[in-house]
Amino acid sequence: MTKQESAISDPDSSVLDPVALERVRWRCRRGLLELDIVLRRFIDQRYPLMTNAQRVIFDELLDLPDTELWDVITGKKEPTQAHHSVVLGWLKEV
Repeated sequence: MTKQESAISDPDSSVLDPVALERVRWRCRRGLLELDIVLRRFIDQRYPLMTNAQRVIFDELLDLPDTELWDVITGKKEPTQAHHSVVLGWLKEV
């Protein structure tokens, strides 16, 4: 089994596919400038270090509408899913 095949089958792997990185960068382009800036910084600083499981959680957060995601990041709203808390904490740090 190659290292790449191992990474795909291992949910805790942190190997990052360049194509997947470009896809997530595209998903981070938002209508709110503030959200755009935070997500871009997050992708540059934290995303490459995350495990696949953490990336799935981040992907779930990206499914939220812009205003709801911004409210959760800024603390105006509580996250609806408890497992989002760790990734949200990292988003708040950037």
